[in-house]
Amino acid sequence: MLFFLLFQLVACASDTQPVNGKQVPTPINDNKINQIAKGDIDRMADIEVRENTQSLRLLMLKLYKRNPHELKKSTSGSAEEMVDWVFEGGQNWRYEGIENLQDIAAIQLAFKSDYEGDRVLPFIVGLQTMLLKAHENKSEFFITDRLDPQKIYNVSRNVEIAAWKLYNTRDDKGQLYLLSNQLSDSERNLSFEREFGKIIGRTDDYALLLAQKAQRSISRVTQSLATAVFLPF
Repeated sequence: MLFFLLFQLVACASDTQPVNGKQVPTPINDNKINQIAKGDIDRMADIEVRENTQSLRLLMLKLYKRNPHELKKSTSGSAEEMVDWVFEGGQNWRYEGIENLQDIAAIQLAFKSDYEGDRVLPFIVGLQTMLLKAHENKSEFFITDRLDPQKIYNVSRNVEIAAWKLYNTRDDKGQLYLLSNQLSDSERNLSFEREFGKIIGRTDDYALLLAQKAQRSISRVTQSLATAVFLPF
């Protein structure tokens, strides 16, 4: 079970990442001392968090490309520069422009009718901080770490809810707050859906493996996405 799920997660994880439109290898921490202090479950967590972060970077870039008016609310720079600033800027994921909100509160802000700021920023910040908090705010893991598989499973369900809100939540004029997937007679773009599917798949796989390793069960929750509420984590 361990090696099967590890294989599945690695298969879901891309060994390349987009940089200015090009694919370059994803860096891997090969420090031998660090690796001695890791088990398979820790290496799998490293992969999951790293690849989910890359997926969120890509989603943020794509959202700005589809919604350039949102980017202009935050910066006169490029979408690439904004993504780098958010993910590499050392801001501790707190931004005055979104009232320093994180996780679920930030995601909900992105779809509030009276919010006039950049909607892409709280949406992505909310997703990233939610994932990080479920992993005890860590991006690298060792044999001494203890993660809760239920929290990680719940976050995976929350990502599903957030994606549904992105695709379906509209303003009082019937317009989507944020454009994402594009379906028309002339163009079919489901790349957002595929990227969210990767995040959900990786997170679910890791939660199941972690539960198996700890000999714990996961309480599975079934909700209609149209009426679903975010789960605690």
